[in-house]
Amino acid sequence: MNRLTTDKRVAVISALVEGCSVRSTSRLTGVAKGTILRLLADVGRACAAYQDAAIRNVSAHRVQIDEIWSFVGCKQKNVTPKIAAETPRAGDVWTFVAIEAQSKLVLSWLVGRRDAGCATEFLQNVAGRLSNRIQLTTDGHKMYLSAVEDAFGGDIDYAMLQKLYGSDPAGEKRYSPAQCFGCFSETIVGAPDPKHVSTSYIERQNLTMRMNMRRFTRLTNAFSKKIENHAHAVALFYMHYNFCRIHQTLRVTPAMEAGLTTHVWSIRDIVELTDPALLKAA
Repeated sequence: MNRLTTDKRVAVISALVEGCSVRSTSRLTGVAKGTILRLLADVGRACAAYQDAAIRNVSAHRVQIDEIWSFVGCKQKNVTPKIAAETPRAGDVWTFVAIEAQSKLVLSWLVGRRDAGCATEFLQNVAGRLSNRIQLTTDGHKMYLSAVEDAFGGDIDYAMLQKLYGSDPAGEKRYSPAQCFGCFSETIVGAPDPKHVSTSYIERQNLTMRMNMRRFTRLTNAFSKKIENHAHAVALFYMHYNFCRIHQTLRVTPAMEAGLTTHVWSIRDIVELTDPALLKAA
């Protein structure tokens, strides 16, 4: 089998991280769809492994957590017994994400179901990457109560931010999000600073995901057909976000701000993660 040149692989990954679908990437680069998906799998696994090893012992201060919805194969309401048998993970998929408010570093993510089991696994992963006590803010989902306790015990300052939503009578019914009429915070553990009880940064990160991953775009036919490819795309996205993309406010990448690297990574650096012989020192 012919192997893509490094330049061609860089072109493919560049298109994917800029929000192109697999088919549009194929048209832009001349690379077959199947080859793109195999490259995505290779690079996605390498990105997940690298960040799992590199994002450790992080000195964080304020962490915000949220989960973002997507789906694989079809939406949950359309999953039939036949689809469930052919695609076991078809239906709604949620991506849990944790961001450090000062460095804007995404500490961890988890692709799974929106339940207590996945929330607990995710929070334990977050806790294992930190070197100090933090202030944590989540939304008001009840699954976080037990998950945070299991992961941190009492060694955390934790608050929930409850938002109150309602329908806008004058708004468009089908596509407009529910209108937020207000919010209130609730201290769960420790003594979180009320000024920093917020989910603004993680909600902005959710928007960045939808803008830069075609699989997360609403009302699209570019959704993931396999859960594995969905996870690979998320790993690639966060590798690019953490290490390659200069944050507009910070003027450096989140990984540089957090002290995980000393330079801005290129797409070529990401591609070379799949070839240890070519891997440059981070």
